[in-house]
Amino acid sequence: MSASTWFALSLLVLAAGVALLGIAGWVRSHREQRTSATLKTALQPRDEARDTEVARRDSLGWLERFGRALSGGRLESALLANEDRLLLDLAGWNTRRGTAIYLGLRLLLGVLVLALALAFSSAQGLAKMMVVIGALAAGLLLPKFILSSWVKRRRRAVDNELPLLIDLLRLLQGVGFSMDQSLQTLGDKLRDALPVLGGELQEANVAYTHGRTRAQSLRRLSEVYADDDLTSLMQLILQVHAHGGAVQEPLRQFSVRLREQRRNTLKEKVGKLSVKMTVVMMLTLLPALMLVLAGPALVALATTMSKMGSP
Repeated sequence: MSASTWFALSLLVLAAGVALLGIAGWVRSHREQRTSATLKTALQPRDEARDTEVARRDSLGWLERFGRALSGGRLESALLANEDRLLLDLAGWNTRRGTAIYLGLRLLLGVLVLALALAFSSAQGLAKMMVVIGALAAGLLLPKFILSSWVKRRRRAVDNELPLLIDLLRLLQGVGFSMDQSLQTLGDKLRDALPVLGGELQEANVAYTHGRTRAQSLRRLSEVYADDDLTSLMQLILQVHAHGGAVQEPLRQFSVRLREQRRNTLKEKVGKLSVKMTVVMMLTLLPALMLVLAGPALVALATTMSKMGSP
């Protein structure tokens, strides 16, 4: 057997060993959780026991338990870097449950894609080693790519929801609500209108209720999304919360400036799109136009040349 074949077999054995360790840890954790759940069910009232049964039937519960069995070791440090934690935070899944599901999903996909590649690949030697490395990398990186795509979607949603947030805040301030009441209303009752920012405000309100200052509770909105307009709005809210005063006029000016900035950005995008469409029109419409205009002349010229050449 060649060296590349031995290397591929060693990678397969390593992946199988990691999978067995993960499965063993998951089985142990599953048994402990079953014992703990049985004790809690016996000690809790009926309503709480019913809620426990509903949570146990969660479709991702097994993946969460598998991920928690892998947490706390070197494998977690390798599969859950600081960049991954930042992505989880931006996606709103930076909890024990979200981290465990993400960790378990990365490992399971890595082993699964590797097994499929070894089962269906007929490559030999160096090519097989490259297939093994590529399959393992693809399985490990696929959840990260999906999470990055979800984060980009949430950032676009934040950018689109910001003008509506300012208008709703102006409306609530105009009817006599305080800043705290306005934020509570936006996070609790108007969350359907602001799916992303409403959820963030609700989490900030919960943190504020549990004893954090308003600046600490809004720090996530100010820093995590790296949006200058959102950061400016949070600073304005903190100033009004700390010092009081009328906020409708600053919010109106902020809204006008933001909409003007969006309008200029949209004009710039339309201008770039017009340039791109010019190239597309030249490549698609110009040949058809030349065929329509010059076609009859070419046909007549060909007919004349054929008559001149005939005896």
